[in-house]
Amino acid sequence: MTNIAIIIPSRLDAQRLPNKPLKLIKKKEMILHVHDLAVEAKIGEVIVATPDQKILDLVEGHGGKAVITEINHQTGTDRIFEVFKKKLNQKPEIIINLQGDMPNLDPEAIKILTKHMIKNSCDIVTLASDLDLNKELNDSNICKVKTNKDITNGEFASALDFYRICKKNISDYLYHHIGIYAFTNEALMRYVSLKRSKLEVERKLEQLRALENQMKIEVGYIDACPLSVDTEKDLLKIKKILEN
Repeated sequence: MTNIAIIIPSRLDAQRLPNKPLKLIKKKEMILHVHDLAVEAKIGEVIVATPDQKILDLVEGHGGKAVITEINHQTGTDRIFEVFKKKLNQKPEIIINLQGDMPNLDPEAIKILTKHMIKNSCDIVTLASDLDLNKELNDSNICKVKTNKDITNGEFASALDFYRICKKNISDYLYHHIGIYAFTNEALMRYVSLKRSKLEVERKLEQLRALENQMKIEVGYIDACPLSVDTEKDLLKIKKILEN
């Protein structure tokens, strides 16, 4: 059986929504919602990677696993790699980077991602859903991914580019990117060894480092759009979704 780990990077010092992981939704902190849906997927060990003692205490008090990491990581993937290397001794064959701000992600999405990653056809696998061209195209809080073919039939395609705002008239094979990734262990080790790339820094999208270094990212379609909570407005929206 493939050795798989789900690692959830989480920190209190978010610029747009400070203390985001501790925000209550249905009387439960956001990070615990994400932790529990990862456990519900039943595909591997679940660990929260955090520089904050409050988050570690909360997760461990909930019966989960958490690891204190260094404070000054440049990306969530760097934080994940620290846990992969120091806590897991680089043993997992597949490492899933699950963002700690998607409390309404369906656990089935993690299974879809993992099933494709096990096929070993690429370095990194991620997911996407339909993009509302009228409302989301120029919303910088929503990441878009362009693929080389249609994926609405449930298939996977190669990622060609990622954007926050699409300055050009791009619409073909453009999707709402969902911030969850699966890496092979070799791909994760290679990724963190690379310098931050030009587009990664410009667009503030770390997945561009992989593309700019010819790492293969494949994107799968899911018929759902889990909300990534980045602002107070997002928090109010997710509360309405989950509380109703």
